[in-house]
Amino acid sequence: MENYGDLLKNAREAKNLDLDKIAREISIERKYLEGLETEDSGVFPGEAYLTGFLRNYALYLELDADYLLKLYRNKQIQEAPLPEGLYEKPKISFDKLLIIVPVALILLVIGIVSILLLHKKNSVTDENVIVSNKLGFHQYELNDKKFSQRVYKGDQFLITSENGTPIVLTVRSTLGNFGLDTPAGVFYVELSEESELDVNGDNQTDMIVYVSDISQSDERRGAEVSILLRHGISVSSDTVDESDIPFASEIKSKHAQHVILEDNRAYPFTVNASFRNACLFRYKVDRNDSVETYFSKGEVFTATPHNGIRLWISNANSVKFTIIADSKSYDLDIGAAGQILVEDIKWIKDSDGRYKLVVFELD
Repeated sequence: MENYGDLLKNAREAKNLDLDKIAREISIERKYLEGLETEDSGVFPGEAYLTGFLRNYALYLELDADYLLKLYRNKQIQEAPLPEGLYEKPKISFDKLLIIVPVALILLVIGIVSILLLHKKNSVTDENVIVSNKLGFHQYELNDKKFSQRVYKGDQFLITSENGTPIVLTVRSTLGNFGLDTPAGVFYVELSEESELDVNGDNQTDMIVYVSDISQSDERRGAEVSILLRHGISVSSDTVDESDIPFASEIKSKHAQHVILEDNRAYPFTVNASFRNACLFRYKVDRNDSVETYFSKGEVFTATPHNGIRLWISNANSVKFTIIADSKSYDLDIGAAGQILVEDIKWIKDSDGRYKLVVFELD
């Protein structure tokens, strides 16, 4: 009978691939890849991690992930203890039955009472506190301890900011990827991906999210996630410096402007960038210093400017941008493959006094 470890190893060797290279490209540590090839389940923190890594590794090697998961589960069944129904049980005497039956009834009553008492409670005491479940979804209060649990679409996370103001995060998607609505916009985290999120738009990492298991076909299965708060979260101001907003007539560019939205006021907006391929990327948010870094395929970048952001991109087609403003999302593809360009995304003021959030290329 085939086993999933040999199939993974043979496929990798047939492609002449190195474990270290694969570990970098799919963000799975080498020890876990070796554990999959040797079928050593003991190296994994839990079964959800094993199945998530197995699916990701199989897809990378262009194997049938569902078939390999089936082989894994078949092995689990074979290694499970023999069911009691397959061997003869010792006969219980009538005298023992007179003792066992009343005890079983008492335990059953205790179990039913315990369940009823639990249902009366709207909260539980645990490291990951469910603060409400009346509305058909769960609310979890995050604290300085690591949160690890399966969650479902509509579930919410509550974070208390440094000034006591609650911040609410809502699970938007559990199909294919893990989507999370935050005050700074919508973030998506892929399977076996660890993402640093800025949930309040202050350009600081607030939490780390890791997705160890998620269905590609049924969102009702939810997602197995781990969340760790990075530091105390403050609530950022939503004011915009009017003096930094130029008039449309002051913009010097021979390229056309793409208007994302118009409003009678300016306010902070969020820029999410997802990288399809490797790219040297530099950005300057408002009046802050510019930052240059290198992003690999599958990585993400998030910023929440008040007035505007300037982007330097070494390969324009390698990045997809999503702009989130006024609770709406706008997908933005700019430039062609191999094109080096500089883009501004910023508020400008029109002659009629209205504000426009525009995107334009700089020479």
